[in-house]
Amino acid sequence: MIGLEIHAQLLTKSKIFCGCSTKFGASANTQTCPVCLGLPGVLPVLNKEAVNFAIMMALATHSRIEPRCRFARKNYFYPDLPKGYQISQYEQPLATGGQIEIDVNGDIKRISLTRIHMEEDAGKSIHVGTEDSSLVDLNRAGVPLIEIVSEPDMRMPEEAVEYLKRLREVLRYLEICDGNMEEGSFRCDANVSVRLVGETRLGTKAEVKNMNSFRFVQKALEYEITRQIDLLEGGGKVVQETRLWDTGRGITVSMRSKEEAHDYRYFPEPDLVPLEVSIEWQEEIRKRLPELPDEKRDRFIREYEIPEYDARVLTSSKVLAGFFEECILEYRKPKVISNWIMGDLLRQLKLSGVDVDESPLKPFQLSKMIRMIDDGIISGKIAKTVFEEMYKTGKDPEGIVKEKGLVQIKDESEIEDYVERVIKENPTEAEAYRGGKERLLGFFVGQVMKLSGGKANPAVVNEMLKKKLS
Repeated sequence: MIGLEIHAQLLTKSKIFCGCSTKFGASANTQTCPVCLGLPGVLPVLNKEAVNFAIMMALATHSRIEPRCRFARKNYFYPDLPKGYQISQYEQPLATGGQIEIDVNGDIKRISLTRIHMEEDAGKSIHVGTEDSSLVDLNRAGVPLIEIVSEPDMRMPEEAVEYLKRLREVLRYLEICDGNMEEGSFRCDANVSVRLVGETRLGTKAEVKNMNSFRFVQKALEYEITRQIDLLEGGGKVVQETRLWDTGRGITVSMRSKEEAHDYRYFPEPDLVPLEVSIEWQEEIRKRLPELPDEKRDRFIREYEIPEYDARVLTSSKVLAGFFEECILEYRKPKVISNWIMGDLLRQLKLSGVDVDESPLKPFQLSKMIRMIDDGIISGKIAKTVFEEMYKTGKDPEGIVKEKGLVQIKDESEIEDYVERVIKENPTEAEAYRGGKERLLGFFVGQVMKLSGGKANPAVVNEMLKKKLS
């Protein structure tokens, strides 16, 4: 039984209760003020844009937005929590219910959400670089978060990873969170328990933390499930505790027992009035919602008549979907464009380690290049070379073809010279072809294309070879 708690950092320019910057990567303790430092006498002021973003996520996940919610103080004592409490929401969260649908091996499964609430982030303790002490950076203290809590509806690590990806996809489509797990703007804690088949009661759960990639989430859950099963089958007992994923050793290790954890002593935040979210406010935000992944996916299948698999890949990112549609404006052959994007473009982006919005290759350039294949200016093989050069340099395809002399050879006399030479150099294969091994035609086509540097027109080559070999 797997349930996930997701903390998503909202893309506001300032913190949730003060005007300090939320920009990542600044020097330690340079983005702080008396409010986020928790100095005596200061008062928090709620960031309205953070509330707008939280409402957007609630609407996008079909959650019930409560007409009245309020903030609470969650009391615990860590060095990176300057006030000694975290402003969060407890008994009256912003939203409850909701759902996310996931696709696991072709099966659609609905994961229910327990709640979505707002809270402030804590600072960061730094234990590396000092021998006998730790350092604290409070730049992150007060950064706005939404916590999205799921029901324990997932049964396999693969389902949890797919749920995470879908949730991140929605957040990025809404443009309210960048979803960067490595920088900590999208964080995941998992509650894991096991039980015998047919049992209705939940087993004792362990909370697993410190998973900063989809791959590590999957590995940590696989390990933890196996650990608990082995423990129970060996006659042991699962202890309710918090465990950390140790990346180096590939195991979860005990951090603290939940039975000994502090009572958070939640109580209403006296410095903030209850928040009332009117129907009018909700409708105003609803109008700002973009076309969401599922809607876009269905439209791509319907409007562009591409396979569901293609639509899922292309809509996995809002920017990638935009790239595809910009190509369509220039060249109305959706499946051909889809093949180039899913194959060559995504491969180059992965090798470069960049997202599609950083691609030096622009949509209109890809469309131009594909049209050049249709017009017989370049062959499909030459197009691969042109594509790589476009991606590397950002140059237009026409310029690359002209500069490198890659124009397709259509002159039949020139192609005939290549064909006769190849047949002459491969007499055994030619005789075998004439004897009925027609599949050898592909061999001859390949040899002619190799000899011509990939510039010979494939259609002309095929026809001429059949004629010469008959």
